[in-house]
Amino acid sequence: MPTTKVALLTAGGLAPCLSSAVGGLIERYSEITPNTEIIGYLGGYKGLLLGQSVVATPEVRAQAGILHQHGGSPIGNSRVKLTNVADCVKRGLVKEGEHPLHVAAEQLKKDGITILHTIGGDDTNTTAADLAAYLAKNGYNLTVVGLPKTIDNDVIPIRQSLGAWTAAEEGAKYFENIVNEQSANPRALIVHEVMGRNCGWLTAYTAKVYRDRLAHTPFLPAFNLDRHHKDVDAVYVPEMAIDLQAEAARLKKALDRKDCVNIFVSEGACVPQIVAELESRGEIVPKDAFGHYKLDAVNVGQWFSKQFAKLIGAEKTLVQKSGYFARAAAANAADQRLIKSMVDLAVECALRGESGVIGHDEERGNILRAIEFPRIKGGKNFDTSADWFDEMLKGIGQPRGQTVAVAH
Repeated sequence: MPTTKVALLTAGGLAPCLSSAVGGLIERYSEITPNTEIIGYLGGYKGLLLGQSVVATPEVRAQAGILHQHGGSPIGNSRVKLTNVADCVKRGLVKEGEHPLHVAAEQLKKDGITILHTIGGDDTNTTAADLAAYLAKNGYNLTVVGLPKTIDNDVIPIRQSLGAWTAAEEGAKYFENIVNEQSANPRALIVHEVMGRNCGWLTAYTAKVYRDRLAHTPFLPAFNLDRHHKDVDAVYVPEMAIDLQAEAARLKKALDRKDCVNIFVSEGACVPQIVAELESRGEIVPKDAFGHYKLDAVNVGQWFSKQFAKLIGAEKTLVQKSGYFARAAAANAADQRLIKSMVDLAVECALRGESGVIGHDEERGNILRAIEFPRIKGGKNFDTSADWFDEMLKGIGQPRGQTVAVAH
């Protein structure tokens, strides 16, 4: 029987779960199979292709709990698609004529890996699916078990992705300070851009958490410190059509009434419209290795700021992005519990040779299980019919608007 050797890698963007998930996997293996060797590939699939790794020594195992206190990833991330041969060659990850899947498989074989844990979002785990299929087809004896990391909470068919709850809480905390800028200028427009390429869950839930926290904050209306100055006036997500003129009329009334307007917007809201405008001016909007438009180039928050500033007569506009602040946080208590449950099952499945991505399967009664790789997809839309979202929109006086299909 071959010796068990485990490799871990984290990939894609950061989320408030990576460090904790790595620590949890090391802790769990050390608890039940203390002699199992564990390594971490540095920089995700990049480290795998280049054979760069670090060993979980006895000292690391003894202190793995420290990782629960940190954000980021101790073993680093990168965005690498193993089926994008040209990109891998261009970046020097493989040589001309080599296929990244083959190079990755051979490195795993060389390192003696029998279990690979991938911790990442839909791109990471669809890449893991490609790798798992290649390994099975070509006779490599390896079990691949993924953990779902994405603050967008948009992986099909997983009910709740690791890190999303924390990111919403951190985004809410971030805006608690930013919103005070409304007191620095009259007729202030503040746009809070929240991460979420195709899915508006994080934007909506961040606004919910923010308003829940605001409801428990004391104010002093007698001295002009009123809750309505700090409340949210609009939430825009990719799944809802926006009537810009109608919303501008509504927001102008809010600005006239309270001297400020506060907007939460997903970084992916209205992207097709904005890209079309840029391209009509002859501008080229760059894409990443996965074919996604680079959202920093699209700059949704700035677009909304410019549109509304003119229409509502704002004197001062401020666009602030909470994404890097929120995604780099350490996992909160709710995510820690979710991480623990998923990590324990991930190790159990790995040791019995069952590949898949761990998650509560929405298509199988929300049971926590190893979901088959071919069923994992990105692009789960936020359910705008959720009761809590409907209640929030009513609370801020925003019409629901038409639900739209989001292109992925």
